[in-house]
Amino acid sequence: MKRKIRSLALAAGVLSILASNVFAQEMLQIKGSDTLINLVQRLAEEYMEKNPEKYIAVTGGGSGTGIAALINGKCDIANASRLMKSKEVAQATDNGVEVNRVVIAMDGLSVITNGNSPVTQLTVDEIGKIFRGETTNWSEVGGPNMSITLYGRQSNSGTFVFFRDAILKGDYSQKMNRMNGNAQIVEAIKQDRSGIGYVGVGYVKEATGLNVLKVASRAGEVYASPLNSADVKSGKYPIARPLNQYINGTPVGAVKDFIKFELSEEGQKIVEDEGFFQIPNEYDEFNKKSGL
Repeated sequence: MKRKIRSLALAAGVLSILASNVFAQEMLQIKGSDTLINLVQRLAEEYMEKNPEKYIAVTGGGSGTGIAALINGKCDIANASRLMKSKEVAQATDNGVEVNRVVIAMDGLSVITNGNSPVTQLTVDEIGKIFRGETTNWSEVGGPNMSITLYGRQSNSGTFVFFRDAILKGDYSQKMNRMNGNAQIVEAIKQDRSGIGYVGVGYVKEATGLNVLKVASRAGEVYASPLNSADVKSGKYPIARPLNQYINGTPVGAVKDFIKFELSEEGQKIVEDEGFFQIPNEYDEFNKKSGL
């Protein structure tokens, strides 16, 4: 019994030392975009496996949450699936934060319908009308006589903002179901033959029970798929976007080391493995100007 007690005490002591070591080390805090969370968590896991003395915590909450945390000095890196707003940059400046943007991946923001829906392609204008609530029945866009059910994100989501500004160019329908994340939208539409939603491409590349719609910029133009890397990188797919990380000033230390891993050949392979796309050359040059 005494030996057992000593063993338990020793184990507790070891755990205490390990915990102390963790907190003594610099813990990199990354917050923000739901679209980016799975990807950045995977990147962090791979990075920490190679660098066991490093510690990274990755949490979600939406792009707005991450950006607010950076502005208020509550995180080291903000994941954002949209660009920072001018008022956010101004708030950051007032707080002594020098906003610096890095692009780590490309996303073909995907419009999805239930796998049993006959609608497999739409124009940007048709999508805008659907999500503004102007088109309310699938028969208006070549589908069955069935009311359309909308699924989208909540207002703290960068994807919510990007889709509204780039596609709707107006306000969402008040009837849209506002979901907490990409995965919730995917699961809802799998169960709803009348549903349509939008999610990051990384959430649909291997999904079943869905149609990932081909989209054309306007009627008469070629329909392109977000699953096609070349179409996304070239801009042929009209809802392509860069996925960003925001930091304070020129990257140094642990922040620089981790971001350089994300942008490395190995890191960009992970980007592809997680269903997104590697950054094109133009963003390589952009990132170099950011100090990487």
